[in-house]
Amino acid sequence: MLTTLKNYIKSKINSPAVIEKSVVEAYDLWASDYDKQPGNLMLHLDKRLFENLIENIDFKGKQIADIGCGTGRQWPAIFSKAPAGVTGFDVSGGMLDKLKDKYPSSQTRQIKDNAFADIPDAVFDIIVSTLTVAHIEHIEEALQAWCRMLKPDSDIIITDFHPHTLASGGKRTFKHRNTLMAVRNYVHPIYSIKDVLLKNNFQVVSQLEIKIDDSMKPFYEKANAMHVYEKYYGFPVIYGIHLKRIK
Repeated sequence: MLTTLKNYIKSKINSPAVIEKSVVEAYDLWASDYDKQPGNLMLHLDKRLFENLIENIDFKGKQIADIGCGTGRQWPAIFSKAPAGVTGFDVSGGMLDKLKDKYPSSQTRQIKDNAFADIPDAVFDIIVSTLTVAHIEHIEEALQAWCRMLKPDSDIIITDFHPHTLASGGKRTFKHRNTLMAVRNYVHPIYSIKDVLLKNNFQVVSQLEIKIDDSMKPFYEKANAMHVYEKYYGFPVIYGIHLKRIK
């Protein structure tokens, strides 16, 4: 009991104060440095998970919507599969500006609400959304709009921080001018996301998760965040789902 108390006190002393920001404000602040994150564990795991999920999906000649595209982090993997076009959607104008710097001819749209009212029905073949859904407060409303935008024979690929970790106090953080910032999140159980999509004639093709294990310890050591590693060891930290709509 005494050891547990000491560890708890130590974690509080070693944990810097965190300032939470809204999604738009946070990513606008983060945009200038977002692509300069060597050793970021979540981006490392997300890349691995995303490439696994899309490995057997045919992108060739298809229209792709990347919702929560940020600076185009997943675009090299997407373009390697020869789609007809990719449209990036994000709430952060700062992130979209950075994406435009990297892909000057890219199609982008800033998300203003969950309805995507300016997007016609059935225009996309595939929606990808990585590390995004927990930022959306009213997730069912957003998912219904995604389904409307997709064609009858379509796919959705989602990855995100695992809700179990978020519900236990996990945060996505970044440093801005030596201040630790956290991006506001909402906890959406995975079953609640699947329920909405199943009602729209989607079926789960694959579902994956990655737990914090010994192989990830160097990432936390380098970030001076061993208290986080110890707290969440064995927790599922990220998940991914591929769903396909049945005609």
